[in-house]
Amino acid sequence: MEVLKIATAGSVDDGKSTLIGRLLYDTKSLTTDKLEAIERTSKKNGYDYLDFSLATDGLVAEREQGITIDVAHIYFSTDTKSYIIADTPGHVEYTRNMVTGASTSQAAIILIDARKGVIEQTHRHFFINNLLRIKDVVVAINKMDLVDFSEDQYNEIKADFQKLMQKREYQEQQISFIPVSALQGDNVVHKSVRTPWYNGPTLLQHLEALDNKDIYNVGTPRFPIQYVIRPKTEAHHDFRGFAGKVYGGELNVGDEVVALPSQTRSKIKEIWFYDQQCGTASRRSSVTITLEDEINLSRGDMLVKVGDLPMVDKRFTATVSWMDSQDLTVGNRYIVQHGVNKVLGKVETIHHKIEPDYSGVDPNVSTLGMNDIAEVSFRLNKPIFFDRFKEHRTNGSFIIIDSQTNNTVGAGFIG
Repeated sequence: MEVLKIATAGSVDDGKSTLIGRLLYDTKSLTTDKLEAIERTSKKNGYDYLDFSLATDGLVAEREQGITIDVAHIYFSTDTKSYIIADTPGHVEYTRNMVTGASTSQAAIILIDARKGVIEQTHRHFFINNLLRIKDVVVAINKMDLVDFSEDQYNEIKADFQKLMQKREYQEQQISFIPVSALQGDNVVHKSVRTPWYNGPTLLQHLEALDNKDIYNVGTPRFPIQYVIRPKTEAHHDFRGFAGKVYGGELNVGDEVVALPSQTRSKIKEIWFYDQQCGTASRRSSVTITLEDEINLSRGDMLVKVGDLPMVDKRFTATVSWMDSQDLTVGNRYIVQHGVNKVLGKVETIHHKIEPDYSGVDPNVSTLGMNDIAEVSFRLNKPIFFDRFKEHRTNGSFIIIDSQTNNTVGAGFIG
């Protein structure tokens, strides 16, 4: 079944957790014990309605404060699709969590409180979705019940957001607007009779209609080697296969490929999906590939099609989202993990810090603090095989690891 990954975004108290809880409730995805727990807690808190945010806010601090702090991943399915929703925090101090949640998503939902309209945090959330090149963005104008389902209020917020859209760099984004009431369920799963002026789909109908071919950023195929398979059994004594996951496009039996870093050429002889032979390895499929020639490949090497080579270099510049309490400083050394490849890297230059509210850049910075986003240049101890992030989301991204603590301290998107 097709899987769609979605990231939510919105300011504190805009209703992200409630919206997701409503989706789960109206699609009958909540277990009986979970629903009973929500009913009990809602009554205990004196509510005359079900508090659907309890379906996603798992931390005690989240329930006490009524805000989302950590990224929660919620799973549910319909008859046609499986969904993974990253419920990300809305507060500015948790920007790094939002980047984490959105980095692997193909679609996003940005919530706006109908009473407040487009605010500074809306700018940040749209900037991050644009930075991460998420193709399909739904602007859910929530709490319409608190503005009497006003068409004028909806149109005013939509016009303000369209002005914000003019600042984006990634123009291929598809932006949709839906008026909803997460608390009461209007236009979430079921069509609302209280918005006769809105002729578009409900939120779930929109998500159900999305075609993965339209929302994936398809590029040239990249096949990083994760494992070399040598069974050494009587039946497969001479078998030598290369296991990994296909990113960006498709690979076919007979394709002429180049092995990196050796630059050796060969052709794909077989493609195995578990114990079944296939003619094609589709995008995002985990397969084992054999080659017509004996080539020395190991973990971290890469197979690419002839004529579609990535860049191979020890130096690159990237947009970095810093996630650690210890500052990033010029000269610092880290482990840069690019796919399955881990190399040592040094920070050469911090060019400027980017203000994620579209207010500009600050060139006068020598360090980065937690939640800062900046253009940074790195020098590595050996070359990696990379693409620009705007051309290949997977092969153009990496994480930064502190070699002392082994903590992930940043994420980068190569420019």
